[in-house]
Amino acid sequence: QVQLVESGGGLVQAGGSLRLSCAASGRTFRNYAMGWFRQPKGKGQLLVATITRGGSTNYADSVMGRFTISRDNAENMTYLQMNSLKPEDTAVYYCNAASITYPGKMYWGKGTRVTVPS
Repeated sequence: QVQLVESGGGLVQAGGSLRLSCAASGRTFRNYAMGWFRQPKGKGQLLVATITRGGSTNYADSVMGRFTISRDNAENMTYLQMNSLKPEDTAVYYCNAASITYPGKMYWGKGTRVTVPS
């Protein structure tokens, strides 16, 4: 089992930056692809970015060039650096761990809120 705890959310003005962190428990962090998803108020959950255990990344078009996902396998940490934030980035951001060993097995954090006032 993997437990995920997000941190780093908050209120930031448009054009500003935030860095989200996701701390994962367990000794098998390298066996998971990691991702960030977000859920704006009243809307469904949307993929933001993913990263494989080898460091290959994938981004939603809406954040390409502004957000950077990274991971530290030694520290069991995943990060999302968010630059040039826009009001439409306002959402609750969730960390996700997808098992490589058992496809379809996923874990979620409880989320951290990011607010960018318009």
